[in-house]
Amino acid sequence: MVFNRRKPEIGRSIFQLACWENFSASISRCSAEHQKIYKDWFSVADSDGDGRLTGGDATNFFVMSNLSRPDLKQVWAIADSRRQGFLGFKEFITAMQLISMAQAGHTLSGDLLNSDVDYENLKPPVMDGLDVLLAKKKRPKSDPETNGNPEVQTSSSSSWFTSSKSAKKVPLTAVTSIIDGLKKLYIQKLKPLEVTYQFNDFVSPLLTNSDFDAKPMVMLLGQYSTGKTTFIKHLLRSSYPGAHIGPEPTTDRFVVVMNGPDERSIPGNTVAVQADMPYSGLTNFGTAFLSKFECSQMPHPLLEHITFVDTPGVLSGEKQRTQRSYDFTGVTSWFASKCDLILLLFDPHKLDISDEFKRVISSLRGNDDKIRVVLNKADQVDTQQLMRVYGALMWSLGKVLNTPEVMRVYIGSFNDKPINRVTAGPIGTELFEKEQDDLLADLKDIPKKACDRRINEFVKRARAAKIHAFIISHLKKEMPAMMGKAKTQQKLIDNLEDVFAKVQREHHLPAGDFPYVESFRERLSGYNLDKFEKLKPKMIQTVDDMLGYDIPDLLKNFRNPYD
Repeated sequence: MVFNRRKPEIGRSIFQLACWENFSASISRCSAEHQKIYKDWFSVADSDGDGRLTGGDATNFFVMSNLSRPDLKQVWAIADSRRQGFLGFKEFITAMQLISMAQAGHTLSGDLLNSDVDYENLKPPVMDGLDVLLAKKKRPKSDPETNGNPEVQTSSSSSWFTSSKSAKKVPLTAVTSIIDGLKKLYIQKLKPLEVTYQFNDFVSPLLTNSDFDAKPMVMLLGQYSTGKTTFIKHLLRSSYPGAHIGPEPTTDRFVVVMNGPDERSIPGNTVAVQADMPYSGLTNFGTAFLSKFECSQMPHPLLEHITFVDTPGVLSGEKQRTQRSYDFTGVTSWFASKCDLILLLFDPHKLDISDEFKRVISSLRGNDDKIRVVLNKADQVDTQQLMRVYGALMWSLGKVLNTPEVMRVYIGSFNDKPINRVTAGPIGTELFEKEQDDLLADLKDIPKKACDRRINEFVKRARAAKIHAFIISHLKKEMPAMMGKAKTQQKLIDNLEDVFAKVQREHHLPAGDFPYVESFRERLSGYNLDKFEKLKPKMIQTVDDMLGYDIPDLLKNFRNPYD
């Protein structure tokens, strides 16, 4: 094993290089000869040949390394960094490389992968008894796929979304990951409740296969010329197709920047109808929005793990009086529920929060844990002015967010230009470099936390669907059997706050989980309350059992096999 020594990089250069090596697949750092060896080994370890090495297969195979159980526990934890409960071929290579380093006497840790290891010349580990198994192996080899690859995941579960009858017959053995388990639970237990009480019309469209398999998303929001597009360009270290940068409002549409085989832009109407993309729900916002939506694809190692959502600049001053042709806050709310991280960008010279920006921030309700604030272009003011700007920003945000907690604010200048050391001074320069590294670390954690985020969003959705069912069934119960239906319906809609309070008391539900009264009232006005379904306790109990037993059991089945 060879460790190359380099001169340490400092501050700004660390952020510029972006250090996305952890995101790059291990297969790219492994010689072709060793890849062939590991491919044969993987076919032996993968007992069912589905391209996924689950906990049981791993314990049977890794034991041949003769490493201690704590070491193997660390190998699995690092290789399955996304905690999906299985290893694909690339993650299997990582595990083998870690085992080889452990056998050489190195202490295993996540930082070991960041060290300057000569992976090309890193020999495969010693596995006792593997030669015998390889000799006996007669099953034809199939190309294993990567951890979390949609093609692998959809092979066992895509049919669940096409037939309700087949969904009931899904065997437990078909579930080979946490994501697969969530798909099964959704189809069998949560989706029937959503369909019965029209959850998709009021709150969120029904989930599809692509919603579960989508890569983590990061959305950037802010007024025009706060550096949203430049921020994405800085991370990618290149421009994406269709990107425009300037002091005026240059980005006039929502742009999803994602990985693809070549550089091209796809119109919004085309993107919304593609089954392998999680954007079908955007069709609810109409053609007016879809004409202002596009997907920008390009091959990039970072985009293999994260998708960015660039947004139009939020309007301010006189411009915000001009109505957009689509529901801007509704679209941002839809993306917020799908995103893993939301960055609110501010400019030291644009700290005012316009009425439209207030509505946008309010639409992020329920996603507070995803929000980060970025004070960009901070090197344009000196240290004294920066202190005042920071204080003014926190005061403005406190009024809009209506929360006593202090939100995390990153301060820096996120572009390709060097920090203006004359204006920033030595203290400001050091501060910006540390802040930039902290933000980078936050971004690098997104793929690792993607599976946890999926579980979190799934549980939130189930709780919201339950409350929605209680509200709808209560409205149905209050409707008269014969006379005065129109008058009663209008009265219920006008006094929706009282309805929410009654439902909350009756079922002992937290007030914070209820939807916005005004938005719910607006949607409710287009329905005939008498056509709603009565409460079906069995459906509610099924969802309760899913939350109380099925999801914990699923997580237990796919935890680290050495725990």
